[in-house]
Amino acid sequence: MRSKIVAGNWKMNKNAAETEALLTELAAKLPDTNAQVMVAPTFVNLAGAVRSLESSVIQVIAQNMHFAESGAYTGEISADMLLGIGVETVILGHSERRAYFKEDDAILAQKVKAALDKNMKVMFCFGEELEDRKSGNHFNVVESQLKNALFSLDASAWSSIILAYEPVWAIGTGETASPEQAQEMHAFIRKTITDAYDASIAGNVSILYGGSVKPANAKEIFGKPDVDGGLIGGASLKADDFVAIIEAI
Repeated sequence: MRSKIVAGNWKMNKNAAETEALLTELAAKLPDTNAQVMVAPTFVNLAGAVRSLESSVIQVIAQNMHFAESGAYTGEISADMLLGIGVETVILGHSERRAYFKEDDAILAQKVKAALDKNMKVMFCFGEELEDRKSGNHFNVVESQLKNALFSLDASAWSSIILAYEPVWAIGTGETASPEQAQEMHAFIRKTITDAYDASIAGNVSILYGGSVKPANAKEIFGKPDVDGGLIGGASLKADDFVAIIEAI
């Protein structure tokens, strides 16, 4: 049975003191839930976050990692470095990494393999631009992103994969895919995985929605049968908002 998950991607926000304060508030206010709750602070605050949440069920995950084990990659972080501080899950393929840092499908395939080779879990992000949606090409774009980065994996690897569908036009814009649009795409994703692998793998992988999820719309989005939770951006930076979204699932 697939997991319900609510993950907060903090992006380039919160210094050390602010991170500690938000984690303390989240841990104190965390509702009783069967969902997995995750937070992704900045790299410099990951180790402190792991220590702060030692007695909490909230999991600390990373926003990115490099595909190499080590080497002359100034400013980059390896899987072993994350594992060494107790971080076992990494977000890969976020639209901002694709857009600002030119991470293409080939690079992401290397990153996914590197993480899985170290027995890490991967939260893989993908989704279409506004022009893809307007032109009716959104299904083709999503299928291509999945195929190029993930469909060379062995079937056994899928137990370590979490998917996060994020329509790029709805990230940080205030725009949100309607619950019906989210469900339509999530159902398409499951069918695509079924066709490439089988229905069991498709039925067991958690597919999160990411794109301007707020307390006001979370319950309706999460209520769709193929939406297993959310990858939350701005709303995860306010404890009360993030808690309300967790409660919605």
